[in-house]
Amino acid sequence: MIHKRLFLGLLGGSLVVVALLAVGIWYLLFTPNRSPVYQVILLAMVSLLAGIMFLAACGLGGIVLTLLAARTFEPLQGPMGVAVNIFFPVVLALGRFLRIDPDRIKSSFIEVNNQLVQARHLSVNPGELLLLAPHCLQYSECPYKITVHVDNCRRCGRCCINDLLQLRDKYGFHMGLATGGTLARKYVREYRPRAIVAIACERDLTSGIRDSNPIPVLGVTNMRPCGPCYNTRVSLTRVEEAVKSFCGDKGK
Repeated sequence: MIHKRLFLGLLGGSLVVVALLAVGIWYLLFTPNRSPVYQVILLAMVSLLAGIMFLAACGLGGIVLTLLAARTFEPLQGPMGVAVNIFFPVVLALGRFLRIDPDRIKSSFIEVNNQLVQARHLSVNPGELLLLAPHCLQYSECPYKITVHVDNCRRCGRCCINDLLQLRDKYGFHMGLATGGTLARKYVREYRPRAIVAIACERDLTSGIRDSNPIPVLGVTNMRPCGPCYNTRVSLTRVEEAVKSFCGDKGK
């Protein structure tokens, strides 16, 4: 829970920042010698901020309740989306101001997202699940191109692509190897999944989770022993756990 508290704490802090901004605008509203038009504009801004803050506060409460109860609260799904989608840039900005590593914040967000998705207790058939993996998992000196056709992999075992393919063969889900967001979106359009398991770095996972909405995504961060985007690795145990969260023990 400590890891998740980072994102939740910054989200709460972002609400406070926006509240202070609204108070500042409210103060300007009653400053003498303001024209009626100026006052109307300021009043509209305060009203808009107040509405967004109310929804975001309900959303933050919904996130906390969902994490604690491990079940969803349907009336709060909309406000939860407002809290995450609108305030996420504010969360990152506040984190930069406090000199918190952005990857720590994004990792915390991914953990919160994963628990929110798991709280929905979704069950999909393997054919409705898409595993998206980054091309940097492939051995850097491999001569075979597998981003278009992943089955072009020779399964030599020098990287973890073979292990992921074995998981795919075991459960029967779809799998795509993406070089970036454009190719990942192509796979989503092609397979039309009801759920996604995504492997990537914190930055790409965060943007992918938000871009894929409303499709639920379980994110698994990769390991980068050789640095970013080069011969990366992934925990097969965590990937299989994510797959089983959606499919259970269903297999071919």
